[in-house]
Amino acid sequence: MKKILTLACGLLLVAVSCNKNVINGTSEGMGVLSIDMSFSGETRAALSEDQILQTAKVNIYKADFSGLVRSYTYSAMPSPMYLAADSYRVDVIAGEAVAETPAVASWENRSYKGSKAFEITAGNVTSVEVLAGVSNAVSSVSFDPSIAENFSEGYTFTIGLDANDAATQLVYDASKSGAEGYFIISGIEEPSFSWNFSGTLAKDASPFSQSGTISGLEAGKLYRLNLKYTIKDGDLNFTLSVDYSTDVVDDTIIFEPVSTGLASSAAYEIWAGHATVHADVDASEYAGATVQFAYSSDGASWTTVDAVNDAEGSWSATLTGLTGSTTYTYRLVINGEQVGDEKSFTTDAATRIPNGSFEYASLVSGQSYYKFYDPNCGVEEGQTMFWGSGNGEGSEGVNGSANMGIVITTIDTSDKVDGNQSVCAQTSSMVGILAAGNIFTGQFAGLVGTSGGKVNFGRPWTTRPTALKLWCKYSTGKMNIIKNFPEGVSLTSSDYDRAEIKFAIGTWNYKTYGGTKDSPVHVNTTDASTFVDYTTDASTIAYGNLIIYNDGYSVNAGEKVSATTSGWLEYVIPLDFHDLKTWPTHIVVSCAASQYGDYFSGCDSSKLWVDKVELVYE
Repeated sequence: MKKILTLACGLLLVAVSCNKNVINGTSEGMGVLSIDMSFSGETRAALSEDQILQTAKVNIYKADFSGLVRSYTYSAMPSPMYLAADSYRVDVIAGEAVAETPAVASWENRSYKGSKAFEITAGNVTSVEVLAGVSNAVSSVSFDPSIAENFSEGYTFTIGLDANDAATQLVYDASKSGAEGYFIISGIEEPSFSWNFSGTLAKDASPFSQSGTISGLEAGKLYRLNLKYTIKDGDLNFTLSVDYSTDVVDDTIIFEPVSTGLASSAAYEIWAGHATVHADVDASEYAGATVQFAYSSDGASWTTVDAVNDAEGSWSATLTGLTGSTTYTYRLVINGEQVGDEKSFTTDAATRIPNGSFEYASLVSGQSYYKFYDPNCGVEEGQTMFWGSGNGEGSEGVNGSANMGIVITTIDTSDKVDGNQSVCAQTSSMVGILAAGNIFTGQFAGLVGTSGGKVNFGRPWTTRPTALKLWCKYSTGKMNIIKNFPEGVSLTSSDYDRAEIKFAIGTWNYKTYGGTKDSPVHVNTTDASTFVDYTTDASTIAYGNLIIYNDGYSVNAGEKVSATTSGWLEYVIPLDFHDLKTWPTHIVVSCAASQYGDYFSGCDSSKLWVDKVELVYE
């Protein structure tokens, strides 16, 4: 539950205009000011709540900022205090910021600030409450398990406002992972964090360090840093992700005057086809108001959407129908009027899948079967291998089923949806062993004697699609070869074969999954322990699948839809995201004419045609 740290300043303002000579002999109406302050919620500081209260600094200004009227430490504040009838503003500063020698960086001592405008009117009583929120820039640093796995004990992460001044720094080690640090940034013109990671690589005991900065620090903001260690393309890389939050852990941050306006979106909230935007709206000032966001890519045509009230003072909306790699400007609209400044974001790229209509294919050198790219086509997306099949590439790669006389994937120029041709995956058999027709992102990795094959699935990929759209046509029969099947599945010769399309994005590491850098997920059809269940796999970001039956289909394990699948149908496979905050490193699309082909079960005359494979970004 979120806590609000409250400095309740009850300002009792009593007009005494009937006595014109009470103070300094003036004839102006005067007021009596009585201030009562208290804290509620957790302070999490070395000082007690009462100590924070007593040392709090109270400043009273003219509302037009023309000058300071009164300044006191709360414990020394006179009572009663007289003020002339006028408009004022009271500022409260408390905690570490008002210490005699404040610690610029601290693990526990927070600083607080609040402000409120008020007015003394002759003959009236006014009560004012000031809500003071955390005024520090707050750090929260956590170490990903990859740090402990790759570094010896003793690694540290130092963060501070001045890289050359230890008094402004805090040092995180493993025991401090996830802890919060508090930095006083008031008075600094352009505050920024300087950070440095230092450690010793466990692999070869070599030293490793990396430094950087985070600029534009704001009071009351939590800067969450997650430290990871990765190895990419043989080089050592250090990944730092920063999550800018409008909340400080369990505190509600309230600034006075109220900072109604747009709030920042996290990087992972900006997709290719949609984006989530946020705003802070003062509930007391805009109670019952209509809150909306308007957005535009050209500054001329604007789309307006209603905002959703996520919590008190916090609003958001998801902007849809966006175009990839496009900069959008957006604004907060309250009761039909723009409030505050505009912000902008640039959407992710909406990269299309290469050779999705299989227009680029060529015969393997000296053979009569195809590989699904053409080095001589003159089109970049078709010149290198993206799609592979169980055919193999013979002398141009590795031997596959084609070298045993079984071509399981071919080109069909007479039956297609888009362009000049489609691809046809056709299940076959030899001496009672089933060879399932297939087409997939990746590369065939070799035969396992005459009993199976090895495949490396996946291709490098860094965008986040939301679905896969493709056209398929399926011809099948009852299963006439049944060798094995997964636990929990029962197959008989009265069951019809079925096709399956798997679609996943993830962060699979080839060192863990046994494949290559480009195609990291290795599967050996003779070893079921190598099969990957993308619904539970830890490195899978999102997954979807399509089962095509002889008389219908189902998407993502949903209800079976009755349909004639022997003709061309367009299918859409939405991705079910396990993780909305991570970008992928690879993509897997696998189309098989026999769902249980990896278990050597199916119908040896099943055929699956595939064409016009597209990624959807919504």
